[in-house]
Amino acid sequence: MKRAVVFAYHDVGVRCLATLLAHDVDVQLVVTHQDNPAENIWFASVAVLARSHDLTVITPDRVDDPALLAQLQSIAPDFIFSFYYRHLLAPSLLAIASRGALNMHGSLLPQYRGRVPVNWAVIRGATQTGASLHYMVAKPDAGDLVDQLAVPIHPDDDALAVFRKVTLAAELVLDRSLPGVLAGSAPRRALDLTTGSYFGGRKPEDGRIDWCLDARSVHNLVRGVAPPYPGAFTTLQGQIVKILETRVDAAIEPAPISATSERGTDASQPGQPGQPGQIILRGDRCHVHCGSGSLRVLRAGINGKDLTMAELAQRAGDATLFFI
Repeated sequence: MKRAVVFAYHDVGVRCLATLLAHDVDVQLVVTHQDNPAENIWFASVAVLARSHDLTVITPDRVDDPALLAQLQSIAPDFIFSFYYRHLLAPSLLAIASRGALNMHGSLLPQYRGRVPVNWAVIRGATQTGASLHYMVAKPDAGDLVDQLAVPIHPDDDALAVFRKVTLAAELVLDRSLPGVLAGSAPRRALDLTTGSYFGGRKPEDGRIDWCLDARSVHNLVRGVAPPYPGAFTTLQGQIVKILETRVDAAIEPAPISATSERGTDASQPGQPGQPGQIILRGDRCHVHCGSGSLRVLRAGINGKDLTMAELAQRAGDATLFFI
């Protein structure tokens, strides 16, 4: 039986740890994170799963803690696995695994190396992504590829829907590859990083909408950061509005901008219709003009409450409203 130390968090961590246990891997230690009370914890707990199997669980503050290095050295694992653990493991840790250290990454490597790969794939308008099992080296997401599985990204999928597909792909990839990894017969293919891409982390403020972009780009941002992620946002009459769900419109005839426009258009110079951010209310539908094309807004909110068509109509009165 092969001995392993597992660094894991989030849903991918839970499903991949469960897969190791189903294959009778001797998991000597599970390293995970303390949940941050300031974070929206919408995903499953690695610690809960591990403790239900009587595994030893630790949550060190620092992955470079000498005590952690000493603990791993005393275990002398055959393998180290990292499944959505949030810190990069140093070469000194990786070297402890006599048979290798492997990571599960949420993209089709070498595409979307780095942080939050599912969100970036949706934001960038990718039509597919997936899960990749690969060996870890000092550079992030750069070691030899063992196996990967693609999943589709449909035009209106949000990041959560795609993440759930990637979670299943990760479980399937590990399940089919693990026997070969444990036996030492799994294939290894060097990644050509020059054909890939690398992205950094995202902050909530990165969700601000630029209505001068084309409608498809705005739609991709909205679905790429939709709840449970922090969400895309804009401003209406000085208040922050979360744009939670959209659809790319067929051509919408722009409405003339009134003299009492929210943007303060002079009555003698009413401006051009269809300016970016202009809100068009038609029946029970809300449309917004973008730099090119328009979006239908299906869901929006202010201060955690729905922003309804009735409220928008009341705010508008005889004026023209803009998201800014």
